[in-house]
Amino acid sequence: MRPVRGSWEPPQAVTGDVREGVPVVRERPTVLVVDDTPANVALLGEILKPDYRVKVAVDGERALRLLASGSPPDLILLDIMMPGMDGYEVCRRLKANSATRSIPVIFVTSMSEVEDEARGLALGGVDYITKPVSLPIVKARVPHAPRAPSARGRNGAHDCQARGAGLGARGVEPDARATRGAEVAQVERLGRLKRFLSPSVADLLLSGTAEDPLKSHRREIVAVFVDLRGFTAFTETSDPRT
Repeated sequence: MRPVRGSWEPPQAVTGDVREGVPVVRERPTVLVVDDTPANVALLGEILKPDYRVKVAVDGERALRLLASGSPPDLILLDIMMPGMDGYEVCRRLKANSATRSIPVIFVTSMSEVEDEARGLALGGVDYITKPVSLPIVKARVPHAPRAPSARGRNGAHDCQARGAGLGARGVEPDARATRGAEVAQVERLGRLKRFLSPSVADLLLSGTAEDPLKSHRREIVAVFVDLRGFTAFTETSDPRT
């Protein structure tokens, strides 16, 4: 089960748009990867570089300094378990800062418990990917994450119009907060169901494609009771191997 997100197809470096006879050149979206494990950074960089500009921070404090000193990225891929400041605290500080709260955060972590995911979504994360990182999962999730509003003012009003078309009701608006609250509630419900049902059955129920077994219902059934006369006495005196 995963969150509801706005669609965002990564733009190419040069589009076919023409303004007053001049082709409009657009930069590739920027993704900040925050992870203290070089192998994870290398893998994510290899996956993202064909379509995105990739920046790297090896811990939470450096990520915050990088965000404070330069142009904000369009998306942050954030590990949780890091030395010093963990990813939860990084996300909390990002959302508490008006300059960074609109940057979407996807947690990428080995913490796979339902409670971990619920906490990340409650702090403002838009998605949660568990390690080991899967190339198809990253390629499917990252393009559909909400895109941060541009703070660079590229292309003026045209840029604002493009953001509005690509994002819809997103991120910092009340509608998005309500959506995030519903997602957290669904994750918590999934955790409760998994205490009594297998994970696959719980996922099926929450997907809406199966009938909820907790819902009251009535059905007609036929019950047949059969008794074999003298069978009890026979079993008490017979060798079970015969």
